[in-house]
Order: sequence, then C-alpha cells, then structure tokens
Amino acid sequence: MASDKYILDRDFDNMVFGLDDIMYRDYERCTFSNCDFTACDFLGVAFIDCVFNNCNFNEARINYVSLRNAVFNACSFIAVNFTMCDPLLMQIEFKDCTLDYAKFYTLKIKGTVFTNCSLIAIDFMKTDLTGVIFDNCNLHKSVFVDAIANKADFTTSYNFSIDPEQNKLKKAKFSQAGLKGLLEKYDLIVT
Repeated sequence: MASDKYILDRDFDNMVFGLDDIMYRDYERCTFSNCDFTACDFLGVAFIDCVFNNCNFNEARINYVSLRNAVFNACSFIAVNFTMCDPLLMQIEFKDCTLDYAKFYTLKIKGTVFTNCSLIAIDFMKTDLTGVIFDNCNLHKSVFVDAIANKADFTTSYNFSIDPEQNKLKKAKFSQAGLKGLLEKYDLIVT
C-alpha cells in the first residue's frame, strides 16, 4: 500500500468505520465482510472491483462515491440515498440485500442486477434502468415515474406497480402473473 489514500487488495473484517474513516480514499480489489458503515461520510470515495459481504450501510450518507464494479452480498441499505453517486462508469450488483426506502432518483444504473432483494418503497423516478435485472425482488410501493426500463427484466419479481404510460418499457420482460402490476391504475381485477 503506497498511500493511505489508495488501498489495494485488502480484506476488512468486522470493522466499524467512523465518520471520516473512509473519506477521500480509493479502494481497489478490496473485500469488506461484516462491516458497519452507518456512521460514515462517503465523501470523495471510490470503490473499484470491491466486494461487500453482510455489511450495514443503513442511513449512511453516500455522497460523491464512485462504485465501479462493486458487488454487495447480504448488505443492508435502508433509507440510503444513492443519487449523489458518481455516474461515470457506475457498475453495481446487489444479491440478497435490503434496500428499502433507498433513492436512485435520476441515476443511470444500466445493467444492474438485483437478485433476491427487498426493494420496498424505492425511488426509481427518472432513473435509467435499461437492461436492469430484477431477479426475485419485492418491489412493493416502489415508485417508477419517467423511468427508462427498456429491456429490463421483471419476470420473477413481484408486488410492483408500473404505469406503462409514464415509463419507457420497450422490450421489458414481465411474467403473466406480473401483468397485474402494469394494469393496477385501471382498477381491474386480474385473476
């Protein structure tokens, strides 16, 4: 490690990070397991090719963060606002995560994969969801308004309500059971 501002190939286990412990640092090819980031200020932080396992980010302030090929497994992001993330080269993946009440407003998260995630009351307004895969995700009360969800895959997800007149859904995939979520505004009974 040449500098404490650039951290390469390190494993962080069972750590509780304080307010400014990670500010203005670049982490590359690092693994974080069972870490608590709830008190952190993520100002000027870059995570490149990093993996997070069972970490807690609940209500953390995610400001000016670069997430380039960041993978999150079984992490919790309740009420986290991602809107200030650096959109340049943003690439993220979530598996078995809880992201309830998070905000992705206006972000471009093309190709992101959400697998077995709780996405309750997420703000996807004006979000570019092109090619995003929602694999077995609960989207209850998530807001889709002016979103671009072309080629997005909702086939195995559930509890969503998406107005096709307020969102771009060209070639998006839905199961027959999921069609109910596209027709909800019409107050139809689909059996």
